[in-house]
Amino acid sequence: MAMKLSGRALGIARSPHLWLLLAMFLVGTLLHYPEQIPLIGREAPSSLFGLQRHAMERVFFLLPATYAGFIFGIGGGLAGLALALVIMLPRAIFVSSYRADALVETGAVIIVGGLVNLWFEGYRRERERRQEALSRLQAAQQQLQSQLRVIQMSERELAAVNTLSNIVSQSLELRDVLNLAADKVMEVANVETILIFLVDEAADELVLETYRGVSEEFAADVKRMKVGEGFNGQVAQTGEPLVVEDASRDPRLTRAVVSQEKIQAQLIAPIKSKGKVLGTLCVATRRPRRFSPEEIDLLCAGGNAIGIAVENARLYQEERLMTEELRISEKNYRDLFESAEDAIWVQNLDGEIIMANEACVKATGYSGEELIGMNVKEFLSGETLQRAREVRRRLLRGEAVDGPYEQRITRKDGSEARLRLSISLITSDGQPKAYQLIGRDVTEEERMEENLRFYLHQVTKAQEEERKRIARELHDETAQELVALSRQLDNLISAPGRLPKRDIKLLEGIQAQVDKIVEGVRRFSQDLRPSAIDDLGLLPALEWLVSDLEKHFGVAIGMAVLGPERRFSPDVELVLFRIAQEALRNVWRHSQASRAWVTVEFGDSKTTLAVRDNGKGFEVPQSMADLANVGKLGLAGMQERARLAGGKLTLESEPGKGTTVTVEVPT
Repeated sequence: MAMKLSGRALGIARSPHLWLLLAMFLVGTLLHYPEQIPLIGREAPSSLFGLQRHAMERVFFLLPATYAGFIFGIGGGLAGLALALVIMLPRAIFVSSYRADALVETGAVIIVGGLVNLWFEGYRRERERRQEALSRLQAAQQQLQSQLRVIQMSERELAAVNTLSNIVSQSLELRDVLNLAADKVMEVANVETILIFLVDEAADELVLETYRGVSEEFAADVKRMKVGEGFNGQVAQTGEPLVVEDASRDPRLTRAVVSQEKIQAQLIAPIKSKGKVLGTLCVATRRPRRFSPEEIDLLCAGGNAIGIAVENARLYQEERLMTEELRISEKNYRDLFESAEDAIWVQNLDGEIIMANEACVKATGYSGEELIGMNVKEFLSGETLQRAREVRRRLLRGEAVDGPYEQRITRKDGSEARLRLSISLITSDGQPKAYQLIGRDVTEEERMEENLRFYLHQVTKAQEEERKRIARELHDETAQELVALSRQLDNLISAPGRLPKRDIKLLEGIQAQVDKIVEGVRRFSQDLRPSAIDDLGLLPALEWLVSDLEKHFGVAIGMAVLGPERRFSPDVELVLFRIAQEALRNVWRHSQASRAWVTVEFGDSKTTLAVRDNGKGFEVPQSMADLANVGKLGLAGMQERARLAGGKLTLESEPGKGTTVTVEVPT
């Protein structure tokens, strides 16, 4: 700042106006003090407006004071007035005989000089303001002209891009889009050659899709190139436009065929959509050419328009492919739907049937036309309708449904059918829309199962009756005859002197064998049909069974009874006894266990019988139905007996961890 002020002061000192001002002040001083300066002679006093001598000299000082303000501004004017005041005051105060007049004249000169300088300053500022306004107006005019040129260029660019967008939007076929784009870009850019590459993301390569103005050999040579290779590969990698002034001499050139084609100037822009590089748009000439920034922007805008068209074409192709796949899938589903052996129907949330296949027609007895629009409650009623509603409510709450489940329906002719149903919820945009049900008609199957169950029941009943008959015959006839034979042998042995000792010893051996046979016959009779099960009930029969097995096979067996004891029908008690008997026999035959436990628990709604051991265990099949296939015939028989009693048998076992057989029957 100090240097700036010193430079300004030096400039003022060198100004001729300053020296003129000093000369004027010097002349005024000489005229104002003629008596004090010997070089100036005396003159007669003068009078103006009643003021005495030296008034005109004082007025003279207005000239240099105002001139200083005119030349050097308000600061110079004030400095000139100050200097004039310094010159005039001594005479007005100390020399003049008319002091009052002199002071008034001096003050008037200073005031008038100040007003004139202020007017000069105002005039100068107004002139500067006008000059500044004129400068701003000229700058605004230049800026407006520049913006007008930009707008005109933008309009031309926008018109070209709009034209290109309209052309490439005429088709959704990718090949047509690229061909139309190539023709329009060549026309707008005024070039001889155009190449359009698209990115193959899987191979990370650029693939030449469309070209104009080059030979087939050139197109074949640049058909594929890695992203990052050559000019186009670089643009595909960076996403930024590239200008090449002379491609044939550029060190970045990777394909010699470019030189052979005599291509010189190139402008390459990325083809983008949503910020992603989809390919490159390359225009070129065989003569020198400088591409302007506006042409670069225009080609980039064209690349974006082509990118959007390419993206739309690809989406259209994908959508068309998906539509075709969906049509095929729908046809396959329709074929499966119609040819399925199981009844399939779709119903809305209110229960009205929307679709139904031929198997559904056969299962319900209604025609296809009758089923469409029918509400399912027309062939469901009572408990079955309530069950169906509960299942649908659970599905709507997002809860799992144990399935398939059985449902009874009423056919058109009034007969009853049983369907094993699987149900699923159909949703759209997360909202439930309908239900799909798949039902298998198990009416005949269940009827056959009921017949088979009845047959098994009759067979088991006949078997038990036969066991009972054989046990009674063994006990009442065979055992009694053997006892009688034993007594006869005893009489022979006890008769004195009739037989030699050797024969007596032989008879004693025979008697022991007969007694052993009697014991075996009696135990076999008990196994066939223990009298305790008929006379005393389930628990005494189980206690006898546990005691007998401990006595004859040496396996420690504990027994526990939980809950208030109750009796069952003879058939159910016999089933439970046979299951416990078979389970305990498996303990000493197969498990190699040292201990076993029998637990009977009487509950409010069911009674549970469990037989557990600490034996070697085994791998349990995935399904109880596979027991017979893996040779577990005894377990398979227990399962069938449990089903005959309306109960359920479960099996738990692992190698090395023993086995537990549990049967549950309703109370």
